[in-house]
Amino acid sequence: METKKIILKLRTERGMSQDDLADKVMVTRQAVSRWENGDTVPNIDTLRLLSKEFDVSINTLLGEPRKLICQCCGMPIDDSILGRDKDGTLNEEYCKWCYADGTYTYNDMDELIDVCVKNMVNENFTEEQARFYLEEMLPKLDYWKRYDELSDNGQFEEFKKQLMNEINDLHIDGLPRVDKLNALVGKYVNLEYQLPNGQKVKFLDDQKTYLGNQMESEFGGDRCFGILADMDFIIICTYEKDGENPELLIYKKR
Repeated sequence: METKKIILKLRTERGMSQDDLADKVMVTRQAVSRWENGDTVPNIDTLRLLSKEFDVSINTLLGEPRKLICQCCGMPIDDSILGRDKDGTLNEEYCKWCYADGTYTYNDMDELIDVCVKNMVNENFTEEQARFYLEEMLPKLDYWKRYDELSDNGQFEEFKKQLMNEINDLHIDGLPRVDKLNALVGKYVNLEYQLPNGQKVKFLDDQKTYLGNQMESEFGGDRCFGILADMDFIIICTYEKDGENPELLIYKKR
């Protein structure tokens, strides 16, 4: 789709007039009209403002001339799973799992490979093939090529260790010792819990990235432990297969 049609579509979907959009991105109504007629294309600074206003990538505004892949894990990405900078701006170089709110969530390539392999194995792609593919491909991506420049000198890893210590200090019966936390997007782990008063609630933001893990109970059985945490809280719950019948055990403010 051409840029002119994309801008018109996004503006119309949000019920905005040309004047409204012009005010938002600090241009004249005539400029918006020229974009939508295909006479001109917004400059890069205005594209950034439009991207923020419509919450879509610049790549989308330009009609997707680039096929985006995460420069950390190599996964194809689109607007629905793009990472975000600290100010909430979409970052077109990374997915939500590898880059969240301005923070890179993986500092160990082997750990990332272990996580990715589990999601790549199928009847046509063995674990050995998946691991070999990732070992060849990841070092060619921008994040790993520029790791010394982009990394935070282990600060995020220290934060994860602190979280794991806090979780293990809760001494929850049946919960194995937590020694790994992975990046998890809220949308996929935002379970609905029933409170004692009968009200059902969700605690997560579908768009945010959290740290967490799923662990089998030391007592066996069909229920697993779910662990989720961020800067503000720790959640421990149990549930059956595919998140069925969740029960909230702990919601602890940090």
